[in-house]
Amino acid sequence: MPEGDTVFLAGRRMHDALAGQELTRGELRHPRLVEHDLAGRTVLEVVSVGKHLFTRLDDGTSLHSHFRMDGTWHLYRPGRPWRGGPEHSIRAILEVPDRVAVGYRLHDLDLLPTEREDTWVGHLGPDLLGDDWGPDAEAEVERLLRADPARELGAALLDQRVACGVGNLYKAEVCFLVGVSPWTTVGDLTDRQVHDVVAWSRKLLLRNAWRPEQSTTGDLGGNAQHWVFERGGRGCRRCRDVVRTAGQDDGSPDREDRIAYFCPTCQPGPHPPLERRRGRRPQQQSGRQARY
Repeated sequence: MPEGDTVFLAGRRMHDALAGQELTRGELRHPRLVEHDLAGRTVLEVVSVGKHLFTRLDDGTSLHSHFRMDGTWHLYRPGRPWRGGPEHSIRAILEVPDRVAVGYRLHDLDLLPTEREDTWVGHLGPDLLGDDWGPDAEAEVERLLRADPARELGAALLDQRVACGVGNLYKAEVCFLVGVSPWTTVGDLTDRQVHDVVAWSRKLLLRNAWRPEQSTTGDLGGNAQHWVFERGGRGCRRCRDVVRTAGQDDGSPDREDRIAYFCPTCQPGPHPPLERRRGRRPQQQSGRQARY
């Protein structure tokens, strides 16, 4: 599932392309919305709330989309080929005189009164990329994290009711940077560690919000962008131990365990049994150290 910074960037790009303009084409191909035609309505703004996107229109309605695992919006110049996927995967087409926004694989697409957007996002915790982020929001996320001391940190980070924006990538990287196992219970964290978890979550999302590349190490090289995420079986950048993987329940009844990435040396704490490895540890991977 896309991280919050991916949705944030998509929203900002769509806002720049569509806001203040009347739709010359507003076609919705989702089975629930095929009878609606948005042409003639003016786009007021496009905003993201965590992993939700709202395109607000001048008639008091909002087009809500959620990317889930594979949804996306692509922007094109009129007359240019659309390459975001096959024709049958298109769920929405929003066109203004100089741009076309095409929504692919948008399984969650709804048209609702703007005043009722809370129907979709009212239950969420503070948005880590929200314009209203500040000390009060930070303190609220820390409070919500501590509310269930028996919960594993990795699962708590993925819970959008605690804070919205973190996905599996940032879960892995935040746990590494704080130096704790993803299976550490929140109640076993010190006050400083709880503060650092929230601070790193916000910092990493914010620093990647305006670019498609997602680097947590400070390096944009394709082989050096992450500390442990998607580096299972390779050498830890800090200690040369082997980065391990294991499934972790994120608390959702309808989803399989997500893969957790971690270094058992740099991230002390509980974890599933690890397969014994023989031989020499791999050499440390090249790449610059974090500059944060």
